[in-house]
Amino acid sequence: MLYTNLKHLESISDYNKEISENENVMIVCGRMGPMCIPVYGIAEELEPEYKHVKFYDMEFDNPISDVIRILPEVRGFMGIPFTIYYKNGRVVKATSSIQINDQVKTILNKEFSVAVTA
Repeated sequence: MLYTNLKHLESISDYNKEISENENVMIVCGRMGPMCIPVYGIAEELEPEYKHVKFYDMEFDNPISDVIRILPEVRGFMGIPFTIYYKNGRVVKATSSIQINDQVKTILNKEFSVAVTA
């Protein structure tokens, strides 16, 4: 179990439902370790600001995380967490290891920008 304030994806059906029913999804797949905890914290901090993005975590050592670990976008990743960004059910960006707030915001702004109407 991951001790975060993010919504947990604990089954493949949860995973499939969330990426198919939500336009913008960020999943942090990791452990409760020193490289992962800061990324969970960033996601928790940004969640209220990015209401058009759904933020989730997934336990790296749970067999269901195979859906993340087999993605072609993570081939060659050496560190966790794997952070995957989905737009309309498709991977648009994937990162590994620790990130800082500005790196995550840059990705969210680029991949999940909200059109401003006048």
